[in-house]
Amino acid sequence: MALRDDLEKILRAWNSYELARQAPAVIDFDCSPGHQNSAGTPLDRLTAYQEILKVQKAAAEQSDAALADRAYAHLTYLRALMGERDPLDSYVLATQGCHAKSWPEPYIQQVGETARACLDSMGIQWSAETRTVLANHEQIVDPVDAPDAIEQAARELESAVRNVARTSAPFTLRVETTNLDAYWAYWTDGIGQDVRVRLNMKQAQFTRVLIRQFALHEVLGHGLQGASYSQRCSAESVPWVRLLSVHAQQQVMLEGLAQALPLFIIPEDELLITRVRLDHYTQLVRSAIHVALNQGSSVESCVKYAKEHVPYWSNEDIADLLTDRGADPLLRSYQWSYPAGIDWFVNLADANAPEAATIIQSAYRDPLTPNELANLWPSGPAFGGTGHTALVGKL
Repeated sequence: MALRDDLEKILRAWNSYELARQAPAVIDFDCSPGHQNSAGTPLDRLTAYQEILKVQKAAAEQSDAALADRAYAHLTYLRALMGERDPLDSYVLATQGCHAKSWPEPYIQQVGETARACLDSMGIQWSAETRTVLANHEQIVDPVDAPDAIEQAARELESAVRNVARTSAPFTLRVETTNLDAYWAYWTDGIGQDVRVRLNMKQAQFTRVLIRQFALHEVLGHGLQGASYSQRCSAESVPWVRLLSVHAQQQVMLEGLAQALPLFIIPEDELLITRVRLDHYTQLVRSAIHVALNQGSSVESCVKYAKEHVPYWSNEDIADLLTDRGADPLLRSYQWSYPAGIDWFVNLADANAPEAATIIQSAYRDPLTPNELANLWPSGPAFGGTGHTALVGKL
């Protein structure tokens, strides 16, 4: 484990450097017992790159492919932070561990039809007002009441998630509010059994349904998974890097399962399942724009596609989407985990695959990569799409 420990030490020092300059964190969940405060002297990006490169080469020489791949994800992200711009597919493959090919337009439309059918069953039309009408239908919650409502929903759903995930890991939850001009509405990070959830009040919207979705996604998805990994790391020696980073290969599994978790936990909740179906569709639409933008399509053509496919997205929504996926080194990688992950896990749920129980339990035991998930369900769809679409590149 010496090389693994060396990489963790470097990551902590690099993380300290990024935080000091108010840049995005390198570490989002620290599952390693007893080392959380051992960051050492901060490492600048170039020094961190040189040190990680040594680990990556040594891991390759020792045939430790998993560690070499994880180190390579950090190297690729660091090169992007320092100005290098890889083609999207190779960049995402190195960081998220899957291809970035998007999905055929007929498939995207099929997923959209499923989402619209759910809305139709509630008498909600597909229009520029869909988001507003849906929120009113779900009963809007005052933002002041949101933190307590989230904790209550998490308590009500916790036993059901634990039964499916087979985890007994304890955790403490801290819900904080902030008001940032950033893309994210919710964010979860933590150390050991201490889970912090942040609500960005500038972006967040709260309804009774979204509260349940949030509790499953952020608290009982990301938070309980991080605590479960930490519990295992305290009890035994694990082979994987005990620091989670959103630009690394476990993120597709984390975001995918978190988004699709209602399908496995409370499939009878029609309102919440509608949200999952709608998210599945809109994530695929985002994926098509993500790929097209990075293949040289114009802003105008991407905007046209967005407005045709999701009529309730505002100009600000679309502009932020383009900025995040086209220019930001972190989000250009990390945002791909959402469509790649939700599509795979929704298909797993819809297939009623017998492997699902094992996969979910494994996902709360190990931070799995797309390749590891594919090995658990060999008949599942390709992560990141097939690329067989006439749309991308011609927007």
